[in-house]
Amino acid sequence: MRDVQQVDSAKRGFIILWLVLTLLKVVLAMRLPLFVDEAFYWQEGQHLAWAYSDLPGLTAWLAWLGHALVAGSALALRLPFLLLGAAIPWVMVRMSARELGARAGWWAGSLCVLMPLAGSLGVLALPDVPLLFASVLCLDAGLRVLHRVDTLATAELALGLAIGGLTHYRFAAVILVGLVTLLVLCEGRRALRSPRLWAAIGVGALAWLPLLWWNLHNADAGLKFQLVDRHPWVLSRGGFELGLLQWLPTTPVLLLVMAGVAVRGLRDTRTAARYLAISGMAIVLGFFLLGFFTDQQRVSFHWPVPGFVALLPLAALSLMNSGRILRHITLAVTAMGLLAALGFFAVASVPQWRTLAALRGVQLGNFAGWDVLADAIRTQQARLPAGARVLAGDFKIGAEMGFALGDANLPVLAHPLNEKHGRAVQLSLWNLLHASRDALGPGPWLLVASPSHAGFDSDRIYQDKLQKQLGPLPAPQVLQVDGGSKQYWLFVLQ
Repeated sequence: MRDVQQVDSAKRGFIILWLVLTLLKVVLAMRLPLFVDEAFYWQEGQHLAWAYSDLPGLTAWLAWLGHALVAGSALALRLPFLLLGAAIPWVMVRMSARELGARAGWWAGSLCVLMPLAGSLGVLALPDVPLLFASVLCLDAGLRVLHRVDTLATAELALGLAIGGLTHYRFAAVILVGLVTLLVLCEGRRALRSPRLWAAIGVGALAWLPLLWWNLHNADAGLKFQLVDRHPWVLSRGGFELGLLQWLPTTPVLLLVMAGVAVRGLRDTRTAARYLAISGMAIVLGFFLLGFFTDQQRVSFHWPVPGFVALLPLAALSLMNSGRILRHITLAVTAMGLLAALGFFAVASVPQWRTLAALRGVQLGNFAGWDVLADAIRTQQARLPAGARVLAGDFKIGAEMGFALGDANLPVLAHPLNEKHGRAVQLSLWNLLHASRDALGPGPWLLVASPSHAGFDSDRIYQDKLQKQLGPLPAPQVLQVDGGSKQYWLFVLQ
């Protein structure tokens, strides 16, 4: 009777947490301005293709699906990602309950909800959502095949591999770790002798063909950006700082619990525990070591999340059997981390809060002022002759204003940001990238640029660069947003 009550209590706790979090994420997704990467995925979705210069096609397809529901709605654009993010804890519950018991399943689901980088997924329409969903499916399928290679396990594995291969280059790390883990375990080696398992792996391999085909026909531009251009491949001490950025968002207490269960799991007599421990540790430590050689300028603290999620079932089992004080402290600190992550989105959704954050050195420029800029553009367009077009100073403005104005084909001026983020080749393929005034054709044009995006030492240097590209420029309309933390220039080019 006591065991039944404990299971029911854990179930109620999970369902309440999941419902509250889902509601909060929907509210935030409704109010939060579009992040620049989301806007570019929307733009890719308006030019449907099997693959793009930065990613395979799935993220753009999901963005297209959301936009097709309600055009111009940020919430609709994010809806497919919200649904996938909401499904991940349920997969965790089912997987953990089957392997470790019903109570452990509900606890693992609750930890998945509370862990900041997993629980907050779906608020933004980013590839990390289908990537983690695919990783959890593959993790669950891997555990299944350790027992028996049947139709359900191979179908789930094929689905997870296909979703991952259509989502991101980074999913290759999940595939590699999963294969190595199966090879390490004798039950895994037995499973790998099954033709049905290799048939599922073959289906997953087919998902990479569009990406390989795109690179084959575009001088390997995507592979070069992901594997060469953005990474120095030189040993750097900055890897320690990057490692802290990767680990601390998991929250310190839960991180210590997962470290303990990972070490113990390697010696566990249960095959499932060893599988989870090896998978989780290999991904987390692998990305930590890569951090000493790879890109330290762009955001990458979310890379090892699939590894941390793999350790959650073992962490849940450990917390269930530990003292009440440790359980409460772990849940409280993890919940505070989740609230901090959601609070970041809440601050980014309110202009006044973004202004206060900027005064304290927290820059939220990728969310800032897009609605104000769109209104200013509409006002200027009303004063210009019919046929006047908007020229974006960089891909960020092109994508954001394209979404706001309902035009996925806004021309974009050549800019270092386009190369830095791997979007220049894609813009060229769409015939939207222009390096000079001659390439634009007759005016009038409304150039919209931002010195806040430029990365140059001064506004004057950026303006000189613009004049080299476009010739003499008139005085711009200067638009200040969020208390002057971000600035836009509007030039009318007759």
